[in-house]
Parts: sequence; C-alpha cells; structure tokens
Amino acid sequence: MAIGNHRLLDLENDQVTFRYRDTDTGQERKCTLPAEKFICRFLQYVLPKGFVKVRYYGIFSPGWRKRLVAIRRHLQGDFTVPGEEEAVETEVAPASEREILCPHCGRAVRLLRTLPVWSRCPP
Repeated sequence: MAIGNHRLLDLENDQVTFRYRDTDTGQERKCTLPAEKFICRFLQYVLPKGFVKVRYYGIFSPGWRKRLVAIRRHLQGDFTVPGEEEAVETEVAPASEREILCPHCGRAVRLLRTLPVWSRCPP
C-alpha cells in the first residue's frame, strides 16, 4: 500500500522518516531513508495511465498469509499439520498394474481423460 501523509514523521537533511507496521510481528516501526530512495519506493505504487490496481481477495489477501503457507505446503505434498509430530500414513495398493501412482503419496491416481496437446501457431 502506498504511504499516506499521516505516516510521514519527519523530513530533515534529505532524510525521510515514516512509520510502518511489520507484517511478521504486527509491531509499529520507524524507517529513515534518503529522500531519493523514499521517492523510488513510493513511485512503485503509482500506476501508468490506463492501468488498474489489482487487489487480492480470498486466500491471497493479507489476512490469509499464514494459512496460504499451509495450503502451499499441503499442495506440495507435505501433509503434516503444524503441531502434529508425525503424520498418519495409510497405504493404498493399486488395483491393477495399469494404474498411475502419485509421486508424492504413492496412492493410485484415477485417470478421467487425456487432453490433446495443442501446439501454438504463429501469430
């Protein structure tokens, strides 16, 4: 988020001091930067004419950061729940030799359909 005037604390000797909230701890902190560096950081939030700011909702919103880490970990195959010391694993044997096994959990994968490969044509 771009900085508002109420967060600017001081401007002295080409140094800008402002407040911000640390996302990890939630504590309010102060930062002092050279004016040029502050302007560069500030201008990162100014969009060119015709562009629209995309805001994140749902699982990509700032309030979901910790849960999003757990979701990503789960999707990568780490099925341990924080706080549990060991995960309960169950083995599922494939019903036939033609079944494909998941590389992460080793369970059988059911193939619903195969999608055709589309080649990109030149524009």
